[in-house]
Amino acid sequence: MTRLSNYFLKTLREDPADAEVASHKLLVRAGYIRRQSPGVFGWMPLGLRVKAKIEQIVREEMWAAGAHEVHFPAMLPREPYEATNRWTEYGENMFRLQDRHGADHLLAPTHEEAFTLMVKDIVSSYKDLPLALFQIQDKYRDEARPRAGLLRGREFTMKDAYSFDVSDEGLEESYQRQRDAYERIFTRLGLEYVIVSADAGAMGGSRSEEFLLPIAIGEDTFVRSAGGYNANVEAYATPVPEALPIAGQPEAVVFDSPDTPTIDTLVAHVNRELPREDGRPWEAADTLKNVVLALTSPEGERELVVVGIPGDREADLKRAEVAFGGYEVEAATAADFERHPGFVKGYIGPVRGDEVVLGLEGSTGVRYLLDPRVVEGTSWVTGANIDQQHVAYLVAGRDFTADGVADIANVRDGDPAPDGSGPIETARGMEIGHVFQLGRKYAEALGLKVLDENGKLVTVTMGSYGIGVTRIMAILAELHHDDRGLIWPRAIAPFDAHVVATGKDAAIHEIAEGLVSQLDSAGVEVLFDDRPKVSPGVKFGDAELIGVPRVVVVGRDAADGFAEVWDRAAGTKEKVALADVPGLFGA
Repeated sequence: MTRLSNYFLKTLREDPADAEVASHKLLVRAGYIRRQSPGVFGWMPLGLRVKAKIEQIVREEMWAAGAHEVHFPAMLPREPYEATNRWTEYGENMFRLQDRHGADHLLAPTHEEAFTLMVKDIVSSYKDLPLALFQIQDKYRDEARPRAGLLRGREFTMKDAYSFDVSDEGLEESYQRQRDAYERIFTRLGLEYVIVSADAGAMGGSRSEEFLLPIAIGEDTFVRSAGGYNANVEAYATPVPEALPIAGQPEAVVFDSPDTPTIDTLVAHVNRELPREDGRPWEAADTLKNVVLALTSPEGERELVVVGIPGDREADLKRAEVAFGGYEVEAATAADFERHPGFVKGYIGPVRGDEVVLGLEGSTGVRYLLDPRVVEGTSWVTGANIDQQHVAYLVAGRDFTADGVADIANVRDGDPAPDGSGPIETARGMEIGHVFQLGRKYAEALGLKVLDENGKLVTVTMGSYGIGVTRIMAILAELHHDDRGLIWPRAIAPFDAHVVATGKDAAIHEIAEGLVSQLDSAGVEVLFDDRPKVSPGVKFGDAELIGVPRVVVVGRDAADGFAEVWDRAAGTKEKVALADVPGLFGA
């Protein structure tokens, strides 16, 4: 019998000062977690109960998918991560430390290397495959700005699973089994989800899909079309239009454009001073904005790159980080421009390295890349790389070229879906799961090979499948609360029933205790508020804050054989015979 009179719990009346979102506020106030440092939380008994129930649902579906549970340490040696190059690829997001002997270790952000080496140590033949392993373990990432409580922390609990197969066909089957298990997990948790194509990032591999929960506070943007296309905005690939004929296009014209360092000022000026030959007005989409970005490698080396994008678009730095995989991306700083005097800020032209375009002045010495929409034959107004001057009718493929393509412009509602399924719309979402087809990246790096049917050594192919357990707990808190407190779904609530004994009459407390004993004997998990010197108002406030979905109040009507039952989700309170209360819980 769990009695509140001696339970390790303290609720708070005020929101914590650093809390921004509802889940963070309520999980702290209701006594589920306590802050230890930015992005790191201690777990109290109520929190551990909810977390354990989420983990159990995950375990059951992993077992049903044929996966075996293992467990690895959080602290791992440097050498395997060096072999896969992730010691440097992870950059500042990885916690690194040394032992007393000077040996390098890390706090694992993920465990691909550990799983791969364990299987290498045990498995030697195709007869041992396919194989799927999983663990539920804490992960560590040195977030620059940990925020929103459990939604984005430095330490978090994750279920990570890995599949091992001899062939790509086997990987497809293993991947589908895990993907199906995720759908069952999220259905059991009552979470709406959208499966979107995603970028694999530092994980590597080929196919990558995210399970996103559509929610306004989501940190991710995804796109979808009525025809069924779904993708994370970073994975959206801009359709490349057909090239246009160059013959017959007007010749390029360099013109004075004083005080026009922005797209808006440029459009206004060119419409006034250089009307189009075809009569329609110039628009922002007719201009070519040359964005200077700074790329920093994991080793700290910094280089600049220029990307030409349509002037009605903005550079999306998240998409840029995908386009320039492995590099940290930011806008060039004043110091960067000082080191590259070939750039005329506000009037940058499509100057490629040391190439001179149409006699335009200046040499940048950096790579010049273009948006996929800037195809051969398209005509643009852009900087002349001369102070106070631009150039009009500059035609791609005739007047300038590029070193390559960079798909970094922002994605907007109405853009075409890459698969031709119609226009897209953007929405906000929060990642709740991610599945990857890793392929042979880690197996190659760490030498995981097995003998095939012909006795030949072949490299194993892998899949990786992650679910953020503590993030899901925060998401469920985010979705299930009202202005008084949490309202947990029954599948993961810390208790089935919260019985509250009110008043000073000893007989009422005896009746409540009898009811709790009856429920407890029937296997109903009960939190019993038996605190003798606490007012009914405080008890009711705690019951609403803690969020057990059904509260049974044993009070003044107990002598007449009745209790009041609250259904927190439905928002109802009804008088129920004490004899009928166990039946509400299947007891």
